Amino acid sequence: MCGNNMSVPLLAEAVTVSGTEKETAAVIFLHGLGDSGHGWADTMTAIRLPHVKYICPHAFDLMGLSPDSPEDEAGIKRAAENIKAIIDHEVKNGIPANRVMLGGFSQGGALSLYTALTCQQQLAGVVALSCWLPLHKSFPQAASTSGNRDMPILQCHGEMDPMIPVQFGAMTAEKLKVIVNPQKITFRTYPGLMHSSCPQEMAAVKEFIEKQLPRI
Repeated sequence: MCGNNMSVPLLAEAVTVSGTEKETAAVIFLHGLGDSGHGWADTMTAIRLPHVKYICPHAFDLMGLSPDSPEDEAGIKRAAENIKAIIDHEVKNGIPANRVMLGGFSQGGALSLYTALTCQQQLAGVVALSCWLPLHKSFPQAASTSGNRDMPILQCHGEMDPMIPVQFGAMTAEKLKVIVNPQKITFRTYPGLMHSSCPQEMAAVKEFIEKQLPRI
């Protein structure tokens, strides 16, 4: 059963970048609207660490792209449960939850934040790129049973983002400070960057992953 991914819907279709030595940690990275796991799998390969497995699921186009559009509450919660099922699968296969990091870009970043903040297991951290906190009015109450009130979060945003203005990123960082330990939140902005990533941002992501998921 352990090797059977079919019972975990998002995992069966995910692009997985395997470690080059024994895998002792995992990063689950969620793509943005209209994208697929392949693009981010390539990006993760470029910054990968040998002991980390990178899982890039496809297909969870959920909600309106902008933070002020109507939110698909049922869809967000269902997607979060699917991500938690991937975490459970990794735990069953020997990677403890506190060695699993969530990350994502745009709606994938939004979903990774929501999932971590409503997850009872303690995770290693979240990388939240060019995103916002969905269902933000439900917090901090929605995080009352979360195991991640002291979890490190790296949030990055392009200062010229035309889709999700950097102000939404800044507001999200402020909101996160009342949900988790504010000292664990890092919010970085990148001049001239639009709704995408850049080498400096990916270097920061790699550094964050190295720090939170060191080789053991």
